[in-house]
Formats: sequence, structure tokens, C-alpha cells
Amino acid sequence: MSTTPTIDQLIAERVRELRKQHGHSLETLAQLSGVSRSMISLIERSETSATAAVLGKLAQALQVPLAFLFEEPASSAEPQPLARAAQQQCWQDPATGYVRRHLSPSGYAAPLELVEVVFPPGQSVAFDNALRSEPLHQQLWLLEGCMQISLGEQHWQLEQGDCLAMALNQTIVFANTSRKPARYLLALTALPERVAPVNFSRSIG
Repeated sequence: MSTTPTIDQLIAERVRELRKQHGHSLETLAQLSGVSRSMISLIERSETSATAAVLGKLAQALQVPLAFLFEEPASSAEPQPLARAAQQQCWQDPATGYVRRHLSPSGYAAPLELVEVVFPPGQSVAFDNALRSEPLHQQLWLLEGCMQISLGEQHWQLEQGDCLAMALNQTIVFANTSRKPARYLLALTALPERVAPVNFSRSIG
């Protein structure tokens, strides 16, 4: 009887699949990402729960948004445009405790990805995007609480309802210095090669 893979198993398969697509050995990916070969090997065997910072380094080296590392492997079945709440993948960063929920339907070609994040009080996490060949574009809509966002030399204090647009080509730091959790929605552009025209004719009439 088949069992549903854990989130660590999904991440393991995605990292391994993307590494092979790029033709990288473990040693090469380690050099590009700054993550040790042994750590990458553990991640690919789903023998460790990698932190957000580590996954961010791997995503940058593999030239994909972090959200892509949480996608389910390609299926022979036709991708569905609806992702039920119960089907959406949730992942918790073992270092900070922040929780990200992948909202977008898995495998469905679309020009953006939606992610919901619940960020604990007193925590921060940094992602280095400086080595990307093309900057990714992201918008953050703060639904609850407050957040401090730094992008390179720019800094913003976000309050509930604020929306911030960013080009991810520098180090970005997310920080919640308050005493309450923050919750926000991230909308990220997909990479050009992943975007395909969507045929809406089947939904009309």
C-alpha cells in the first residue's frame, strides 16, 4: 500500500531532480551553494530536516524560487487547477519555527506561485539572492502583525495591510521583532521556462 511522502521526502526528490537536470555532482552543487556535500547528501536521502537558510542557498544555486523545492514530482495525470486546503503542503523551518504553506496547485503551469507564511515573534531569516542569473519578482502582502524587511541597503517596516514589491537580486532578510506572530502572503513570479499558455477554452460554456 503506497503512503503519502513526507515534506522532507518531497524536498529530497526535488533537490536531487533539479541537481541532475543541471548536470551537477554533489561536489559542484556544494561549491555553488556553500552548503556542504555531506549536508546535501543527507537532504537528498531525506535523513535531515534542512533549515530555510540552507534550502534558500540550494534554491539559489539551482536557479529556482524556494517554493519550487516544495513541489510534488511530476505526475502522468493532467495537473488540476484547484488545490484543496487539505492538499496544500505545509513546512516548518526547524531553525526559526516559521511555517510556509504552498497554496498554488502543484504542477499547474501559471505565471506565479502563492505562498502563505506564519512568522513567529522574535525570529529572523536571511536569503542570499545575489548569484541568480535573473532576478525573481515577489510581492508580500502582510495580513496580520508586523514585519521588518531588508533588501540589500533598503529597509521597510510593514504593518497590517501593507504590500511590498521586490526584485530578488540581493540578500533579503525577514524579521519579526514584535511579540506576536505575523502572517503574510507571498506572490512570486515563476521562471520563464516553466510558464506555458493556459488553455481556458475547456472552462468556457
